[in-house]
Amino acid sequence: MEILFEDEDLVVVNKPAGVLSIPDRFNASKPNMLTQLKALYSNVFVVHRLDAETSGIICFAKNEQAHQHLNLQFEHRAVEKIYLALTDGRIVQDTGIIDAGIEPHPTLKGKMITSKRGKPSLTLFQVTERFKHFTLVEANLKTGRTHQVRVHFASIGHTLAVDALYGKRAQLFLSEVKLNRFNLGKFQEERPIMNRTTLHAHRLKLRHPKQEKEVEITAPLPKDFKALLQQLEKWGK
Repeated sequence: MEILFEDEDLVVVNKPAGVLSIPDRFNASKPNMLTQLKALYSNVFVVHRLDAETSGIICFAKNEQAHQHLNLQFEHRAVEKIYLALTDGRIVQDTGIIDAGIEPHPTLKGKMITSKRGKPSLTLFQVTERFKHFTLVEANLKTGRTHQVRVHFASIGHTLAVDALYGKRAQLFLSEVKLNRFNLGKFQEERPIMNRTTLHAHRLKLRHPKQEKEVEITAPLPKDFKALLQQLEKWGK
């Protein structure tokens, strides 16, 4: 666990992929951020969450006053949340707005869909880099719906490059990047270069609950995401 910012009111960490934000109600032994932080501090309060497979910034409050203040900021959409997402295909426009309501799938539990009847949901995005078959984007979430980035980009025909629930693959292999230039030995088994959702909570900007000053924190990309982008820079242009 990497602590990005800490004082007497809040603690901001860089959550690794594969770790839950809070305990699983069916299996409390699964690694999660809240339990780890409670082992370090007497009081920790949940402010927001990330999906288990998503890496990056997550903020916790250290007292009830800070918790209430931060909750109001998130509720009133006063917090800036920037995600980095690698999507399938080449997104043509440099910037865009995805304004589509989100609601649970009518038959598939745990999956969300865009719908006119869904909760209002807004994502602004900006293309950071284009590759031959993928696009790296910055997504600015103006709302905080379940699976918002994943659902919104799926709705415009650009699912995340790796997304077992909404996309076309659960893992990404180097052979899909190098294509005809890839050569694997006869008795070797190819291993994926990314085997989790290609989504990283990159930047968070909020108002300090006590000092009333703006706090902006950035979480560096984890090794797996960095390695994937390096391969795309080398072979996927």
